[in-house]
Amino acid sequence: MRPHLLAWQWSDYPGKHRDRVNLLVHIVAVPVFQIAMLVLVYEVAVVGSPVCASVAAAGILASIVAQGRGHAREPEVPAPFTGAGDFVTRLIAEQWVTFPRFVLSGAWYANLTRAREHRPAVERPQR
Repeated sequence: MRPHLLAWQWSDYPGKHRDRVNLLVHIVAVPVFQIAMLVLVYEVAVVGSPVCASVAAAGILASIVAQGRGHAREPEVPAPFTGAGDFVTRLIAEQWVTFPRFVLSGAWYANLTRAREHRPAVERPQR
């Protein structure tokens, strides 16, 4: 795990979340991740339903993929992962601490109101 992970993650978080689409993806995908994670833990620890646990795992995966695609739209992308442990700890920190802090601090809304729609460098010809 990175030393001072939360402080490191927060230090440039607003700068890496400026694209309007990415902000909108995150405001939906992070709660999906959180709910799916809670359901997965409940299903595995209490109920034991493999079907529900599989649906929850699919929700987690869909959330991660959506956020990854959102991050790809940003001009300033997050630092690459250094391994599986770095991926897991950064993911959990972002979903449960850093993104909620970003929203509750008002920085998400501030970035949303300043965001411009991402435009490709080369316009596609209209048909």
